[in-house]
Amino acid sequence: MGTWDVGPFGNDTAADFSGTLDEAAAEKRAGIVHDTLTRVIDTAGYLEAPESEEAVAAAALIAAQCPEGEPTDPVYGPKEPLPDLMDLRDLALQALDRVMTAPSELMELWDESDGGPWRTSIRNLRNVLMPQPPAQQLTLL
Repeated sequence: MGTWDVGPFGNDTAADFSGTLDEAAAEKRAGIVHDTLTRVIDTAGYLEAPESEEAVAAAALIAAQCPEGEPTDPVYGPKEPLPDLMDLRDLALQALDRVMTAPSELMELWDESDGGPWRTSIRNLRNVLMPQPPAQQLTLL
């Protein structure tokens, strides 16, 4: 596993995933993100690290489109424009939950080192992806 950072694009697999998106036809990109997330969600047994790393990157792409989302990594994130992925927020949350549920190789690998910052990164992604309650309107009496 070539990993250099705790962020969603801080590993070779996520960088390769970005390349796959860039090489795909524009109309296929949302489907690739969708399929990446559902593959992880549907894994009942041992979840391999590469699938998890792709799912975390996919979730970060969706989070980047949210109001409080951080832009994707300018070096390792996709260079080509992505379609609106906001309808995949729930799938992204489910995929992140699966990555953080045993048996998960990526979680185990981070637990072998100082996984705290990585867990914080995942938690931050989840917080951005969570639907926000509608703003309450103040009524003047």
